Amino acid sequence: MPDTLEAPYRLSDQLCFAVYSTAHAFNRVYKPLLDRIGLTYPQYLAMLVLWERDGVPVKEIGERLFLDSGTLTPLLKRLEKAQLIKRTRSSADERQVLIALTPQGHALQDKAKAVPQSILAATACSVAELSAIKNELVALRDRLNEAAGE
Repeated sequence: MPDTLEAPYRLSDQLCFAVYSTAHAFNRVYKPLLDRIGLTYPQYLAMLVLWERDGVPVKEIGERLFLDSGTLTPLLKRLEKAQLIKRTRSSADERQVLIALTPQGHALQDKAKAVPQSILAATACSVAELSAIKNELVALRDRLNEAAGE
């Protein structure tokens, strides 16, 4: 990017396009890896949340993934249809739906263990480099969310 924003109409100068096109490149690398384990990228993200902590409310998954219920509910229904998760009402608060892994959902974690190593190899970066990039992106995301009033 240039030092000034005098020419903000060039695509190559847009940070948002660099992030957008990088996300597409990530998706192209993730797709064959996730196809092998039968997940889409959004489903993989939901499963990552559940592999970290099982039996969480739908609301928590949505907050962690920055997804609204209109997007998250169909995704969770497909995971349930694939018998990877089970949705149940909370006994403490029937308005709350809890998501728990099934035995198949737990077993899928072993199959997914190769995904991060494959992504690391595809980036040709060190773990330290990727960690630094991720930290910068998270900080940027948080500042943008704050600016947007979220």
